[in-house]
Amino acid sequence: MKKLGIELLAGVLLVMMLSNCGGTSSTQQLPILGRTEYKEVGGKIDTVYHTIPNFQFVDQDSMAVTESTVDGKIYVADFFFGTCPTICPIMKQQMLRVYGEFKDDPNFAILSHTIDPEHDTVAYLKDFSQRLGVPDNKTWHFLTGNKDEIYEIGSSAGYLVPVGENSDAPGGYIHSGAFILVDGQRRIRGMYDGTDPKQVTALISDIPKLLAENGN
Repeated sequence: MKKLGIELLAGVLLVMMLSNCGGTSSTQQLPILGRTEYKEVGGKIDTVYHTIPNFQFVDQDSMAVTESTVDGKIYVADFFFGTCPTICPIMKQQMLRVYGEFKDDPNFAILSHTIDPEHDTVAYLKDFSQRLGVPDNKTWHFLTGNKDEIYEIGSSAGYLVPVGENSDAPGGYIHSGAFILVDGQRRIRGMYDGTDPKQVTALISDIPKLLAENGN
């Protein structure tokens, strides 16, 4: 596995996260992040936004999770690994705040992707989720699957964050601490530092805006 272009990806992430620092006002629409392209369709210019590509992973209850699972839903994505010695425990405690606020909303989901699928098996993720206090996969899916596919969806093709193996990093992996807010059309609408309680509070404030925008 090649080492990532960490500096470039981290720079993109920093710019995005700074743009969301403190959240948005109660009336301001959340931005659409990522690259934007323009193409001519029927003599008119059409805007094409960056969207999360199709995917297929397996969650802690051995259920297939695909783009159809979150079709039309607002969701938050992140990346972690079970033996992470640094930021993952903080991130999961902060994500529990998000889960606690929206766990009963059928139009909301959380997708947490392991970047160490060889260790983080379905059985491991089930135990991990239960120890965390997540009894089932109704809202929060802990995902495992093909390593290359996980890394691909974390990269510039998907969530725009650094994800991968790095022998110099604690635990042997590098990943972003971002919580990535995605709308019902699979467009990235916000990035928040999952280790910063203030940014997670901003995320919790922004989710209802997307739910309302989505007609929920």
